[in-house]
Amino acid sequence: MDYGLRFSDPAKYARALRRAHELVISGVPRPEIPVPLAESWRRSMALGISPDQHSPRHLHDPSEVHQLRREHRLQRVMPALKDLLADDSSSGRHLLVLTDAGGEILWRVGSREVLRRADRLEFSEGADWSEAGIGTNAISEALVTGGPVQLFSAEHLVRTHHDWACTAAPITDPLTGALLGVLDVSGPLDTISADTLRMVRCAVRVAESLLGTSDGGASLGVSSSVRASRQSVRLPGGAVSSLELLGDRPAAVLADGSRVPLTLRRAEILALLDSRSQGWSAEELAYELHGDAGTPQAIRTEMFRVRSMLGDAVESNPYRLAAGLAGCTDSGRVLRLLREGQVAQALEAYTAPLLSRSGVLAVQLLRDQLDLAVGAAVRGSGDAGMLVRWLSTDMGARDSEAVEAFGQLVGRANARYQTFRASSAS
Repeated sequence: MDYGLRFSDPAKYARALRRAHELVISGVPRPEIPVPLAESWRRSMALGISPDQHSPRHLHDPSEVHQLRREHRLQRVMPALKDLLADDSSSGRHLLVLTDAGGEILWRVGSREVLRRADRLEFSEGADWSEAGIGTNAISEALVTGGPVQLFSAEHLVRTHHDWACTAAPITDPLTGALLGVLDVSGPLDTISADTLRMVRCAVRVAESLLGTSDGGASLGVSSSVRASRQSVRLPGGAVSSLELLGDRPAAVLADGSRVPLTLRRAEILALLDSRSQGWSAEELAYELHGDAGTPQAIRTEMFRVRSMLGDAVESNPYRLAAGLAGCTDSGRVLRLLREGQVAQALEAYTAPLLSRSGVLAVQLLRDQLDLAVGAAVRGSGDAGMLVRWLSTDMGARDSEAVEAFGQLVGRANARYQTFRASSAS
């Protein structure tokens, strides 16, 4: 079995799995099927689960599940998990599921369409998704193995599950080591990616970290998911007062003047947030940063880290800079000075290109727009001194229009003009 096809050609991989599945459950050994998986199929069938079975065992009705949630410790971290992994937008295609330690589903979050698809499988609150309840699946395997698991198509025992890809990992009590439940992300086959398992594992670490706080995460259940995702973060220098995005050392500047360095990816996200006041969805950011290969799940993981680092500086649904930080970037200050007609001050503030090491097309376009705005303002000023300062920067060195504007002011025989002309043409 060519495992690489799982991501490059999921339909072909699913067909191969289904052929192997039919042979193994009929008693024909298949060496390409991992022994633990085949053993799980056999255990499930010994428990009375049929590959043609549609319905899982149901342990509680919805009204009882609501009470179970209130009494469960994972209630305290569910807001953070939802903020990190869920997508209940109209275009959402995956389902976030959280079970108890026995595999009973207590929470589901997803779009209406994916919830309808799950309902057809009775993949719903109160259903038992252990091996004894519905046979081999990612949740049951996480319970059996005690580790993260990813099951694809016909790796599930029940045939009606063969159109799904599921990734699950157990959540344990950081104080006692006891199993609390299983976190699962499920969806159509093409929603799985190489990053899905990493993101689920990351979310489990976040949940266990929150459960290990001094109040056991109790305060997380009384506020929004935004507060939950940032509950344990305290910036030592106070709130974020501005962002430095010009040059190659991006940072968040705190109220006490100290700087918190930003990774290039996080700085790229913040530059995009700063460029649009109405904000961005996870899908939009995924496309802008990664093209067709981008996934909303990866963006949510990164945004969780950004918001955990910067606290109230970033809002969600949609993602955008908070009102107090909007426009408080060094690049935003340059644009604001230009709008106010303070060209000399804008030129002085424009010390380096926007995120000069970024190769993301969307950031490159913002960088070019900033160059064009400053260049146009300087050329329109008719000030030879400002033109010299602009042409002496990395951003203005190739501005041939500024060179000619300078030549008209000082004459074509001017030595500086000739030098700038030669530099812009090289």
